[in-house]
Amino acid sequence: MARLVVVHHQQQRQPSLSPLPSSLSDFNGTRLHTQLQCKRRVSQPKVALQVTASSAKKILIMGGTRFIGLFLSRLLVKEGHQVTLFTRGKAPITQQLPGESDKDYTDFASKILHLKGDRKDYEFVKSSLSAEGFDVVYDINGREAEEVVPIVEGLPNLEQYIYCSSAGVYLKSDQLPHFETDAVDPKSRHKGKLETESLLESKGVNWTSIRPVYIYGPLNYNPVEEWFFHRLKAGRPIPVPNSGIQITQLGHVKDLATAFIKVLGNEKASKEVFNISGEKYVTFDGLAKACAKAGGFPEPEIVHYNPKEFDFGKKKAFPFRDQHFFASIDKAKSVLGLKPDFDLVEGLADSYNLDFGRGTFRKEADFSTDDIILGKSLVLQS
Repeated sequence: MARLVVVHHQQQRQPSLSPLPSSLSDFNGTRLHTQLQCKRRVSQPKVALQVTASSAKKILIMGGTRFIGLFLSRLLVKEGHQVTLFTRGKAPITQQLPGESDKDYTDFASKILHLKGDRKDYEFVKSSLSAEGFDVVYDINGREAEEVVPIVEGLPNLEQYIYCSSAGVYLKSDQLPHFETDAVDPKSRHKGKLETESLLESKGVNWTSIRPVYIYGPLNYNPVEEWFFHRLKAGRPIPVPNSGIQITQLGHVKDLATAFIKVLGNEKASKEVFNISGEKYVTFDGLAKACAKAGGFPEPEIVHYNPKEFDFGKKKAFPFRDQHFFASIDKAKSVLGLKPDFDLVEGLADSYNLDFGRGTFRKEADFSTDDIILGKSLVLQS
């Protein structure tokens, strides 16, 4: 049975409405000139929303302790909002990020609140949210439409529901990049996210949906850049399926967090969908080379192979779908004024320097599928 626990790391205080010291001042590696990294006092936040007594919101984040939410919650607290994380409490509610000062972390941790429970306990969700009351919901771990119903029913006066969807909802096409108006695939593994968008529209909620492509950055729990870094560190060849000229796209988690901030309270974002990712596209081979450059490794040996010649069982031999897959972010740039801070190599360097390069990673190296590929006589030469 889920239960409600509101945890204050210190005695609860009202959020300060004056600009706070940047919680992200030291997290951003090579991008020291951007506002989020500056250590000086910030008088005009880069985001569109200005913090005033009337605009500070009571915000609920569904999730928030793994990856995207770690950076998003810091930006929201920095902007003066009262932020509550809804989680099962299995992971620490806050953690000090790599490069974050003790002072900034302590300041952040003293302001974050926690609502403990299982989001699939729908009666609890509805009753607890109704009792608490929130102005805005950021749903970054929702997968099925039914999970959203008790939230909107428990918050009839909700001002905005901001949903983390996925560019994986688009129907596979020979014509790219994907635009927000493109056909979607009702049979995709992300169909629950499509159904959630439809539900929010049918409920008359003021919603905004964000569709990232591949997300990367420090503390990434998906083996995206980490997959390449493991092989580069071990000095191993990098197996890439087929020709290696398949084109894909990555977006830095900190740029994604900025996009989430830019839609908050933004009338132009009402009932709109936005693709969010990096500005440029990259080939699989190009990504391997970019990871090497970012980590200071020699240019890698790339081995191309035909995946149809191998049986890897349930193991995944490569971290990306073997196809062209990228989306236009023109709408976010024109409507939201979004301009990603990180280009690909800079972003990968930020990830490497603040995470893998410090000896931290989510998954241990597993080269078993590589060994199968490299030991097979059918390997194509790069």
